[in-house]
Amino acid sequence: MGRDEDTTAHAHGGRELCDAAVRIYTEALSAGRIPRAALEPAPCLTELTLVHPDPHDSAWMRPVPPSAALAHLLQPVIREVHERITLSVALADSLAPLASVASTDPNLAITVLEGFPLIDGTIHNALSDAREEVLTLQPGSTRPAEQLRKGLDRALSMVERGVKVRHIYQHPARYNPALKAYLDELPLGRIQVRTIEQTVDRLLIFDRTVAFIPANAERDVALEIRHPALVRYLIQVYEVLWAQATPLTEPLQAAPSSTSVTAAQMRIARLLAEGDADQAVAHKLGISVRTCRAHISKLMQTLGATSRTHLGALLVRSGITEIDPPRA
Repeated sequence: MGRDEDTTAHAHGGRELCDAAVRIYTEALSAGRIPRAALEPAPCLTELTLVHPDPHDSAWMRPVPPSAALAHLLQPVIREVHERITLSVALADSLAPLASVASTDPNLAITVLEGFPLIDGTIHNALSDAREEVLTLQPGSTRPAEQLRKGLDRALSMVERGVKVRHIYQHPARYNPALKAYLDELPLGRIQVRTIEQTVDRLLIFDRTVAFIPANAERDVALEIRHPALVRYLIQVYEVLWAQATPLTEPLQAAPSSTSVTAAQMRIARLLAEGDADQAVAHKLGISVRTCRAHISKLMQTLGATSRTHLGALLVRSGITEIDPPRA
């Protein structure tokens, strides 16, 4: 019965020491050795090689210093780590000659990045490696405050390295308090910011050699593009949008004085006339659906429209949808 109780009391992991083991080991250290039979309540002492047979009397066991026991237990681990390091070096040496071949293969110039941690880490590395120019295209008008703070720190770091930075946002970003505060802290000498009415999805280009674009609507999958032809094409797209965008230091083109329709309502009117639904209009202009519908409601009041169908007819009749004044 007593032995069963000891076994139950000793029920713990093989890499742990129970109270009985600590007590017996302390007694062994004090006496210099301990009878083998005294170890029965604490087999973990033997499992962790904290005791070994007395070379002069097999009925007794002698304690081993914890450091010596640890070194003995770690030998297989150290050996395995060494083998893995040796294997890693051998594999790297074997595959290294293929790197130059793979870099010229267009099919290997696009990497799929899955998951926000991998995407953020890869983009962060590209930011850190940038030495000449960074181009960014950011749709929408809202970004989390923490993300803005990180973006500001990275932008300032790039400026200190002499990197030229260009940002394109959508017009509503001018009126977002958090984003406006972020933009106000940017040194506009080396960092240029413009806004545009409509834009494509997010685009980042570093040193004209690597670009990043989202691969799905959730943006938790992205493409890292290093194919020279594709990167050149994306740069051309960016430059077209840049030429159409309005510098942040310049006011947006106001609506003609002949009508009380605002510039925002004019932009919405054009998209409505093209057949876009409220959600599509809001997405293209980087505003919320609620804000979009508020503008539409005011537009209907201004033109005296009694319905959406009536509004469409009035827009065509008024010529508002054809107004597209050049940017100053």
